[in-house]
Amino acid sequence: MTNRSREEAAEYVLKTSKEHDVKFIRLWFTDILGMLKSFAITVEELEGALAEGMGFDGSSIQGFARIDESDMVALPDPDTFKLLPWRPREHRAVARMFCDVLRPGGEPFDGDPRFVLKRNLKRAADLGYTYYVGPELEYFYFKQDPNDPTSPTTQVLDKGGYFDLTPRDAAVDMRKDTVIQLEEMGIGVEYSHHEVAHSQHEIDMRYTDALTMADNVMTYRLVVKEVALQYNVYATFMPKPVFGMNGSGMHVHQSLFKGDRNAFFDSNDPYHLSKIAKSYIAGLLKHAPEITAVCNQFVNSYKRLVPGYEAPVYLSWARRNRSDLVRVPEYRPGREKATRIEFRSPDPACNPYLAFSVMLAAGLEGIEKGYEPPAPVEENVYEMSAKEREERGIGVLPASLLEAIQIAENSEIVRKALGDHVFDAFIQNKKIEWDEYRSQVSEFELDRYLPIL
Repeated sequence: MTNRSREEAAEYVLKTSKEHDVKFIRLWFTDILGMLKSFAITVEELEGALAEGMGFDGSSIQGFARIDESDMVALPDPDTFKLLPWRPREHRAVARMFCDVLRPGGEPFDGDPRFVLKRNLKRAADLGYTYYVGPELEYFYFKQDPNDPTSPTTQVLDKGGYFDLTPRDAAVDMRKDTVIQLEEMGIGVEYSHHEVAHSQHEIDMRYTDALTMADNVMTYRLVVKEVALQYNVYATFMPKPVFGMNGSGMHVHQSLFKGDRNAFFDSNDPYHLSKIAKSYIAGLLKHAPEITAVCNQFVNSYKRLVPGYEAPVYLSWARRNRSDLVRVPEYRPGREKATRIEFRSPDPACNPYLAFSVMLAAGLEGIEKGYEPPAPVEENVYEMSAKEREERGIGVLPASLLEAIQIAENSEIVRKALGDHVFDAFIQNKKIEWDEYRSQVSEFELDRYLPIL
């Protein structure tokens, strides 16, 4: 986030565009599923676009508008102006800006996910908090079909595992190039490494405020894919592309600050967590089943959320235990600002604007209502019997998209966080997806039943 005025930021955009001989500017925004949408304007239209926005037809965009209210305006956010590093520089440069979507009268459009997050961040700000997040997005590299480059396979590039230093290969170079391009776009990177599954990787962005980070997540997913394409490889954020291997998660580290002070830190607590932090954890745990449809929004998401593959399915929290839904990273003396909690169930295919919104809403609910968290669970929850979990009051996340939809549909927290427009459109979209999925005949069914029935 920046302290400069919109006018100063717009002036910077015009000046930088001239200096770098920018010809096209891509205006980016997202639909309710977090799919990146874009249209391009020429530099000659830039000054007018910054002042008044650019009109577009929203009737064909998922969850945006009914036909009778299809006119929309994309107003670029000049603070998000960046040159696209993967564009060939021998031609004139191309830049991008994220946009806020407005109605023709100039008021914010309540179906815009970016506006949804802004509204939730204002709720936090009204309570005196700034919401910081640091997500870890995992993804896979797969070979493409040589006969059809548009058709990815699930053929892995390597047989490496967690933190493995594989011999210098395409994946190592792709990760390196991805980090360089992210940093060229102003996105700080803390770590990049091989993940647990074959051909699975992770690049961790440096934590920042939630709105900037949601924009960064959208950029990150595109940069990863763009770099992979340059190597004739397909990168995917599909939560569970290969049966029997770990799926891809998006563990979200989060904290609330009051000014420069981390509101989650308390030096006198054994976990170094304040009462605010514990109430936030309690809010996440209590409302986790309700927000799962947003954090894990596809049918495939629930193939990852099964016991035995590191993805959390039980409603518990602890410090060292990675089988818990909420983990508290170990405190290091002198690093009060790094005190945070990690919510481990979301996957990298979610809409980050909506996912950050519902996580924040659940945590703030815990703070406002003074929720107390259950006792931490340091043992491996997967190894407990169902009776043990029941005796300790450890609940479970929804096991399918249908179950998640049914819980979300009755959630006041989720409706309030998303707003009626996005909530209704999202639920409707997910019901359609479930109906399409349940009517399919899968290879599993053919292999299992066709020979015997």
